[in-house]
Amino acid sequence: MLRLMIGETAVAVDWEANASVEALEELCRDEALTISLSMYGGFEQVGSIGRSLPRSDVQTATESGDIVLYAGNQIVLFYGSNAWAYTRLGRITDRSADDMTALLGQGDVTITLWLEENR
Repeated sequence: MLRLMIGETAVAVDWEANASVEALEELCRDEALTISLSMYGGFEQVGSIGRSLPRSDVQTATESGDIVLYAGNQIVLFYGSNAWAYTRLGRITDRSADDMTALLGQGDVTITLWLEENR
């Protein structure tokens, strides 16, 4: 199971069942993946994955907590909303919109993704 931390905060994610998430899991197979994100537009944090993943972009309206793939090689975490062509990766399920703003709206952050074996 793919896990996500924003800074030092672990968050629960309902991941999509698609080729993009499978490729992200494969990147985390041997070690955790750390990505530096930068604030953008006052509603999202964006960071380079370091390689391109499969994508199936569709026009999407996002909201706080959504995680998407942009341009095949950028991961985006939302604390606001936007509409653009993205590939959905997942949704943070255990944080309110206010929580997401507190986690993501105060400056650049680092996220860590890793695989945790199912028990």
